[in-house]
Amino acid sequence: MFRIGDKIVHPMHGAGVVDEIVKRRVNGVVRDYYSLKLPIGGMLVMIPTDHCDEIGVRSVLSGDEAERVLGQISGIQVEMETNWNHRYRENMLRLKSGDLLEVAKVVKGLMLRDGRRGLSTGERKMLHSAKQILISEIGMAQSISYQEAESRINEALQS
Repeated sequence: MFRIGDKIVHPMHGAGVVDEIVKRRVNGVVRDYYSLKLPIGGMLVMIPTDHCDEIGVRSVLSGDEAERVLGQISGIQVEMETNWNHRYRENMLRLKSGDLLEVAKVVKGLMLRDGRRGLSTGERKMLHSAKQILISEIGMAQSISYQEAESRINEALQS
């Protein structure tokens, strides 16, 4: 169980800080929810405390672990499915895994594809979301600004 002030990651929204734990009635059921405040856009995500494991909510990586991920980005080998539908499903599974290296694989693959053939609107949105997830966790893990995290990730993607 997380506490107020803990830095956690939601696989589909990125890293944030537990702002409060509140009771809410949804569909007639009263549950405890983590109120996760995301630094990017100031968005608030309500996460049922009893479903964190199913969703894949976890603690933010340590600074050293984040540095290791940044170091591994350049070595990621990307094999993109040619069928748009299959590629989209594979990438969505990678994002839902909550594994930051898998998120980096989505970002790298979609950026390469964008440079070669362009992206559909759906894949462009996915690239934006995946990059936000990556930036938010690297930034929070290393206590650096959004811009600095984005810059470090872009450097890793270029090498």
